[in-house]
Amino acid sequence: MAILTPPAPVKNQLLAALPPEVLSRLLPRMRSISLRIREGLITPEVPIEAVYFVESGWVSLVAALDDGSQAEVGLIGREGMVGLTLITGIDTAFVDAFVQADGTALQMDAGAFRHAMEEEPALRNLMFRYLEAMNSQTTQTAACNGRHDLEQRLARWLLMAHDRAEGDELQITQEFLGLMLCVYRPSVSVVASTLQRAGMIRYGRGHVTVLDRAALEATACDCYSVVKRRFERLLGP
Repeated sequence: MAILTPPAPVKNQLLAALPPEVLSRLLPRMRSISLRIREGLITPEVPIEAVYFVESGWVSLVAALDDGSQAEVGLIGREGMVGLTLITGIDTAFVDAFVQADGTALQMDAGAFRHAMEEEPALRNLMFRYLEAMNSQTTQTAACNGRHDLEQRLARWLLMAHDRAEGDELQITQEFLGLMLCVYRPSVSVVASTLQRAGMIRYGRGHVTVLDRAALEATACDCYSVVKRRFERLLGP
């Protein structure tokens, strides 16, 4: 992770929601870093050394099963932060967190974050609201994966990624989509082709371009809008 010059103003929406005087006290304890695709930020049952307030790109939370398979259970972009269990005083995570799209983040050492949580009530209150928002996302993701068809789930995931991207093009492969959606690659290929024929997306080698967001929203299950409303209620639009 290359160290960059700290940006101003901050792009992370959690930090931007803090009172200016609180933010001014926190920023000197952070450094700006680059995030590279497939880079691991947090490993299960390993002490968390830092939290990451994402400013661009996005990070997947991925659970591993005994048979070696994996499934995405959460997605974090500039609306959130990585290292959520530190909010509750737990210093290890249950799932992997790794970068899924190149970007940047503001990194804060775990010790500094703990002290800030104690010293800054505004930060503490905001973090607990964010914790509840992410609990809503992971809960709805589990329900969605168990009950909805693949076309709905793929449309939902593309909308979530599009929300966190800086344009209409998403850097993603069929193999990785299969991992995220708990299905085999051929199934992703069939459904992605259906969305492409309908004019919603254009799919190439390692890239998906969103062409018709409104149609994707109409195709996705209600899980996308339910979680979005929950985030807006807890954290603002």
